[in-house]
Amino acid sequence: MKKEIVEPTKKTKGRGAQKNVHNRFLQDVHETRADFLEYCHKEGEEADKNKTTYTNVFPKTIVNKVQSPDVGMTYSLNPYQGCEHGCIYCYARNSHEYWGFSAGLDFERKILVKRNAAELLEEKLKKKSWQAYTIVLSGNTDCYQPAEKELEITRSLLKVFLKYKHPVAIITKNSLILRDLDILTALAEDNLIGVNISITSLSEETRRVLEPRTATIKKRLETVKILSENGIPVNVMLAPIIPSINSHEILPLAKTVSELGAKSIAFTIVRLNGAIGEIFSDWIHKTMPDKAEKVLHQIESCHGGTLNDSRFGSRMRGEGKIAEQIRNLIKLARLKYFKNTQMPKLNTTLHEQYKNGQYSLF
Repeated sequence: MKKEIVEPTKKTKGRGAQKNVHNRFLQDVHETRADFLEYCHKEGEEADKNKTTYTNVFPKTIVNKVQSPDVGMTYSLNPYQGCEHGCIYCYARNSHEYWGFSAGLDFERKILVKRNAAELLEEKLKKKSWQAYTIVLSGNTDCYQPAEKELEITRSLLKVFLKYKHPVAIITKNSLILRDLDILTALAEDNLIGVNISITSLSEETRRVLEPRTATIKKRLETVKILSENGIPVNVMLAPIIPSINSHEILPLAKTVSELGAKSIAFTIVRLNGAIGEIFSDWIHKTMPDKAEKVLHQIESCHGGTLNDSRFGSRMRGEGKIAEQIRNLIKLARLKYFKNTQMPKLNTTLHEQYKNGQYSLF
């Protein structure tokens, strides 16, 4: 039996994905009916209101052990599921299917909020069996996405990390992180914080089409500068590198962020696993029709002839001539602009003394 829902046929403003793709875990298939759209047109009604909704969820645990060997983290914590930033390439889209939603528009418009995140984190850090190890906010969806401005869940988490003197790293592309500069600087005093700012391009036009609801490039660059000036170590994620879209910007990006105080850069080559291949292909044919096939073929050439590459070791670094050129540019950028700088290893020695929330002599 088919369950019919409405999806837009014209370009959806302010969103990355342009449709809801089928959830592989669901039996029902969602499709757009032309007769319904025609009815809405005649009645002067909107077939799709394009609104973001928020749903409170209350998980039993909040700190996740990361099993993937090539993502550079051991533990992650995600206060939100789904992300309104709407980055078209986002690998986290596939995770929305586990909640019964589509990896397409649902991922950007149906946000799950983990209201009890701070309480769960505090329980975790107080356990006698827990030994300090850097926990990353967020390994999946952005902890500073638009909802955070009012909900302040990430801020409450940072307060817990500070209280228990526990190391934390942050991955974000939102300048909202500067709101919490007071807590970040306090963490930095004990070398308990490292920040990863994602900057995909220096072009605001490119940013708008790739990442429609993110902070502007100007604000992100200012964020790198302000964090660095306040003694908070910053790594800039040039991620993902997409052939023929931002691959030519590696050296200019590296030079710019190094001058603003970033201590290092990291990169990944775009990979379009699971439902993301269909979402990205649909998007690029609507957004960049003249170069769509060229970009898709170049992405395939980096992943053994397919958009969907799940092989550990090569899925993020890519293979083939284009991937090799990208890696060489990254290597050159590091030698030229980051030769004598690196991100510090965070402090794991203080937490044991603060497990009860205050310093203990015994």
